[in-house]
Amino acid sequence: MEKIRLNKYLSAQGICSRREADRYIEEGKVSINGHTASMGEKVDGTEDIYFDGRKVNGDEEKKILLAMNKPAGIVCSSKEKDNIIDYLNYPQRVYPVGRLDKESTGLILLTNDGELMNSVLKARNYHEKEYEVRVQSRITADFLRGMSQGVWLEELGQKTRPCKIKKIDAYTFRIILTQGLNRQIRRMCAYFGYRVVTLKRIRIMNIELGDLKEGEWREVKGHELKTLRGGLSHE
Repeated sequence: MEKIRLNKYLSAQGICSRREADRYIEEGKVSINGHTASMGEKVDGTEDIYFDGRKVNGDEEKKILLAMNKPAGIVCSSKEKDNIIDYLNYPQRVYPVGRLDKESTGLILLTNDGELMNSVLKARNYHEKEYEVRVQSRITADFLRGMSQGVWLEELGQKTRPCKIKKIDAYTFRIILTQGLNRQIRRMCAYFGYRVVTLKRIRIMNIELGDLKEGEWREVKGHELKTLRGGLSHE
């Protein structure tokens, strides 16, 4: 069996990103067959690998994909207080696919399938994510036009991609993004002098939040999962 770098293996198992894996390895929190792992070490998955005190089971572990309605106040990092992993308390190890701001709510996916996670997160794949946003000021036609054309975010040093946006009422709009820059919608709104009051993600690709209540989750399976994988298979 071909061996691969430990950080790549952990990423493929849905544990964390390669960069995060490197950090855990440097901190001495990963072990292989009883010894502390070192940077650049290679594995084939047959070893006894422990990540932050938990055993990494490898390919025999059932692949899980969950859809959750994240409440406000919960963070999407396993290393911080009030994090989504502790809140969910799922019996099998899963990790969030991307992030939602602490103050934001709505749909977030969690999985132990590293390949699926990486495919969903790749910005070059232009996967749609839809949000419902309420702001403090009345929405104008100029605001909608400017948002849709893309916004230069000075603090990030780049311009957002053109996007679809639709006014729902005087203070609420829906927006569909194909990228996930840090606090992107809040930064875009601030550029035009708007402050976000509430922000809720309602869709990721074909997975919809629907009537899932805050704090609740459901397993993504059947036709819904097949459709999602179909949207990833050609990439």
